[in-house]
Amino acid sequence: MTKIYTYCLFDQDNTFYGVYSSLKAIHRDAIKICNKTTGSVVMESNEGFTKPSLTSLRNRLKGQCDIVVHYRAGAYVAKILKTKLRE
Repeated sequence: MTKIYTYCLFDQDNTFYGVYSSLKAIHRDAIKICNKTTGSVVMESNEGFTKPSLTSLRNRLKGQCDIVVHYRAGAYVAKILKTKLRE
């Protein structure tokens, strides 16, 4: 059985932006959603706040399923949900 992970992107109003299979694409779009202010973007998870990068996102999601990571910058928030396709 193949494990296929999907990543869902939402904004601060829980508006659905799409389903992604690529971490690079969802990271790019999450930064675009949050980068509408002069403040810097931070990545928030259960482990605290870190600087958002593709590597830190990949490491945070590695080996986890049904986990949420937030990107924040002022009033703008992007929520990334990692889940698995189920048969």
